[in-house]
Formats: sequence, C-alpha cells, structure tokens
Amino acid sequence: MSFRQLTKIGIYFVTLRQINYTTDNYMKKFIALIAAVLLPLMVFGQAQIDTKKKKISDFTQKVTKIVLTGNPVHDAYMKKNIAAKWRVSPFEYCTLSEYEGLKSNPAYYFLLTTKGQFKKESEPGLTFLTLVKGGADAAQGIDQMLEIVSFPFASADDSSGREYVFMPAFIDIIQNYALDSMENDISAYSGLANYSMNISKSGNMTLVFSQTDLSSDVTPVLKSQCFDENVFVLEEEDADEYLTEESSNTLVSYVAYPSEGKPGSFCYKMLIDPQSNTLYYFRKHKISKKFGPGFLAEDIRRITAVRK
Repeated sequence: MSFRQLTKIGIYFVTLRQINYTTDNYMKKFIALIAAVLLPLMVFGQAQIDTKKKKISDFTQKVTKIVLTGNPVHDAYMKKNIAAKWRVSPFEYCTLSEYEGLKSNPAYYFLLTTKGQFKKESEPGLTFLTLVKGGADAAQGIDQMLEIVSFPFASADDSSGREYVFMPAFIDIIQNYALDSMENDISAYSGLANYSMNISKSGNMTLVFSQTDLSSDVTPVLKSQCFDENVFVLEEEDADEYLTEESSNTLVSYVAYPSEGKPGSFCYKMLIDPQSNTLYYFRKHKISKKFGPGFLAEDIRRITAVRK
C-alpha cells in the first residue's frame, strides 16, 4: 500500500471522528486503534523516500571524474578504455590532488582506483574500481562517501596484468550496475552478487575457465561429474582469447584475490559474457586453510547445476 493511499485512509477515519455517533466511545477506541496502526506506516513511508535510488538519480546528468593514480601504465589503460567504453554520463579526468579539492562537491561523481583491507588482513590485499558520489561527508574519508559500486579489480601488491585484458568488461559492468541501481533499490542495495541469478540462463552456453582460476578442490573427479563437452579449462592466455565481442553464447572466468592468498583475505569469482559484458556469476569466499583462492567445488556445482 502506498504512502498516498495510507494518508487518504487516515484522513477518512479522522473525518469519521467528527460525526455524532451514538456509540461515540466505541468509535474513539476504533479511531485510536487505526491511528496506532497507520502512524508507523505513514512515518515509514516518509522515511523511505530518500533511498539510494533517489540519491543517485542525477548520476547520468552529472560529470564523472575519472581519477588517475599517477601510475603511467594503469592510467594509460584507464584513459584508453574509458574513452572507448564510458557512455552513461559526461566524464573528465582528474589527478588525485584535484580529486581532494573536488570530492566534497555533490556536482561530481568519481571513479577511483582504491585499495581494500579486510578485518583480518595486515595490509590492503585487493585493488578496486570504486564509483562514488561527491558530498560533504567526503572530508571524513572515502568510506563515508555515497558508494554506488566497488568492483574487485586485482591483487593490490602484485597484479598479473590480466585485469587490463578484462578492463573493458569491468567498465561496462560498473556502468550497467549504476544504471540498474537508478532503476530500483533492490539492485542498489543487493550489490553485484544479484547478477548471479543470471547463471540460471547459462544452461546451453559455453563455459571457459582459466586453469589458474580453479581452486585445488576442483578435482578431476568433480570435473568429470560436472563438466560437459561445452565446458573448457584452458591455459590463461588461451582462455582470454575468448574475451571478444565475437564470442557469442560464451562465459569466461575471472578471479580477483591477494597474490599471497593468506587466510582471512577474500577471493572474488566471476563469469562474464564477453559479447555483452554482462555478469552471470559473482561470489566471494574467505580464504582459509581449507579453501584456497579460485572457484571452489561448491561454485562449480552451482554453475553447472543448470546443465543437467
């Protein structure tokens, strides 16, 4: 029931209060009961107006500042791929020092390369591509800014370079998620993991895994049980050859985790359609002595369940 409907009902019962019923005491109790039920709902309706969806509703009209890091290799790839792929809003490049001067301005959004440190990590383990909105809270740090999405990009201390092969897909995924979040709050609050529902539509698609993306518990026995003739486990360079718009009806694997993969860190696992740059699978797990980095046996069973 909408807030407007609830308000009309409330007005209706207040009007009843003005009528001279012979059972006035009964009506007083009845009206009090209705008010007790309606008031929290009306207040709740008001509180829900200022949602994340509403807060980022101006995203496509505002300038997105692409914050360069000062690393010439990374910045060159960012410029190349942003120029080729960014389509959802006006954009400009800026330096880190310029970002510091602009970050409190709500007229701007910012796409930054950030480092994330989880609770049990002694230092940041992963690099993220993070899209945030400028605002007054930025003075307290990026953690206090309104975040649209933070995409796990690569190991923070020893990246393989594979992330740059996938960068066009990552930029599209970030843009698509931002647009989806503008459409509904389910997307805005559920995060990238919501796209894992797409795996239910992959039953007849070709799956391409890089051998390095599979954890040690994906055994030959498990592969024989779960993989069919359209599932390929290839060397990394061969798997990445499928990352092209010409690869129709295909999903390619990508994994992001700290290079040392110590217990307490997290591993993010993805399957991406290279033709549309759509996420079909996005899950994370905590690395432990039992579960190393890469797609786990549990992931493989989830992904291939629709193929049986």
